[in-house]
Amino acid sequence: MVTAPRTVEFFFDPACPWTWMTSRWLVDAAGQTGTEVQWRNLSLGVINAGQEIPEQYRSALEAAQRVHRIVAALRDAGRNDLAGAYYTEYGRRTFHDGAEPDASLVAAVAEAVGAGDWAAAADEVRWDDVVESSTREGQELAGGADVGSPVLAFGEPRAGIFGPIVSPPPSGEDAVALFDHVVATVSMPAFFELKRGRRAGPQLGARP
Repeated sequence: MVTAPRTVEFFFDPACPWTWMTSRWLVDAAGQTGTEVQWRNLSLGVINAGQEIPEQYRSALEAAQRVHRIVAALRDAGRNDLAGAYYTEYGRRTFHDGAEPDASLVAAVAEAVGAGDWAAAADEVRWDDVVESSTREGQELAGGADVGSPVLAFGEPRAGIFGPIVSPPPSGEDAVALFDHVVATVSMPAFFELKRGRRAGPQLGARP
């Protein structure tokens, strides 16, 4: 029998639709198992620094940098709850409603979820070091620099894994079943990798 961890750290980048789907599965499963989700920065901008970013992704990554700063500031203030609420509302608007990811959206989401006091952090570059440190921590937990978003980490000693990548996000009993399998697999020190190719683009599932 799998014992659900009391806390799972979710390292995420807000610009990634695959990460968004994983987060919706995790929120569903965590709610059923009594697991707390700790929302952690993992920046694709940091990971891809120095590389040429295709034009179609630049605005999303620039907005994501601003989101990351707000999330870092919220966590610093002990407001993990607002960090999760912020990411949920930002993902809802960008991935489901088609809102343009830009500075005005970043600020509007902060106001909408009651995080207006931290909205100014979006312009504060001092949070970039925190975001980078969290990004490197997440990568290290999941095995190294070739790991992207998302990363799950839990346990003592902490163990991490990239993914799981899901499309559409499982819900209900399926969400818990996958959660149990992930916990059991990651908890096995000998486990290294399990993967199959993607045959379609992201299927977002229901709007949360």
